[in-house]
Amino acid sequence: MLAAVFKGRGKVTLDERDRPVPAADEVLVRVRAASICGTDTKIIRGGHFRVGPDETRVLGHELAGDIVEVGAHVRGWQVGQRVSVVPNIGCGRCDMCRRGLNNMCPDYDAFGINIDGGFQQYMVVTAAALAGGNLFEMPAAMSYEEASLVEPLSCCFNAWKDLTVTPEDRVLILGTGPIAGMFLQLARAYGARQVIVVGRRAERLAEIAPLGATDTVDSSRADVVDEVMRLTGGRGVDVALTCAPAPGLQQQAMAVLARYGRLNYFSGLTKGTTVEIDTNKVHYWGLKLLGSTGSSIQDYARALRLVESGKVRVSDVVTHRFGMADAVAAFDHALSGKGMKTIIFPQEERL
Repeated sequence: MLAAVFKGRGKVTLDERDRPVPAADEVLVRVRAASICGTDTKIIRGGHFRVGPDETRVLGHELAGDIVEVGAHVRGWQVGQRVSVVPNIGCGRCDMCRRGLNNMCPDYDAFGINIDGGFQQYMVVTAAALAGGNLFEMPAAMSYEEASLVEPLSCCFNAWKDLTVTPEDRVLILGTGPIAGMFLQLARAYGARQVIVVGRRAERLAEIAPLGATDTVDSSRADVVDEVMRLTGGRGVDVALTCAPAPGLQQQAMAVLARYGRLNYFSGLTKGTTVEIDTNKVHYWGLKLLGSTGSSIQDYARALRLVESGKVRVSDVVTHRFGMADAVAAFDHALSGKGMKTIIFPQEERL
């Protein structure tokens, strides 16, 4: 089989490998679609704390496929089932896991991080993943492409659920990548009265705006704080999400929050970077500053239903698709920052 393999900082190669053989308590999935995440590009650049810069790993934690082999001791799964995968596998013993927060487990494993992931034609789903509920059967009408994008949507939903967005709220999304596009769709699905998206490239703003923006702000041409306050009649926004790893965006989000505003710091910053916070504003205006990372099994299940219902059209954030023969080119494209979401189809040679 073919696999796109990370082999140290800046290097991905397309290799021929033996097809994996599942153990008695594992299943083998034929990967049909795997999407490239910002975490994948971060690893390739050498910037992830769980993957060493000289480590060898098959990346890919956003994937879907079908079961082709079932271990003798596995129950409840069978050959031919169409499935998608929750990547983070909790230890099952810690306080976080006992609360159903596998994404917050301090001793987690993850596909595409410390277990070979989806950028290969066949992938083993481990016994721990099966026991943890990390394998989901796809709805009958859902495509493999859509199913591979449930994982990033579930991370967005994890952030979104605590922001209590209502039809009276004004929402600000800072960033124009695929995550921002999914938040735009969530804002539309929840009926937010105004959705402002901020970006620094006019072509990307034009690309993302149809996903649910009522207003856009080009930060290369206008002062973000002044323009957002103008667009909201001087009131500010009720909800803000920072969807790019830039300290300035976090400062701008705080500056434009209205009274009783809620802010999610979705994108992390480089280790050691700090941002000054006006705690008097937090105190007197009743602000809620929140953070989130990854998604739980429950978040994933709910995101799956949002896609199945058609309320969120995850494929709308996909701009480029590659067959397996062009997997290295797919990573080069994703690393260039062009377009939004890039998908690899491991069973296809060329698209």
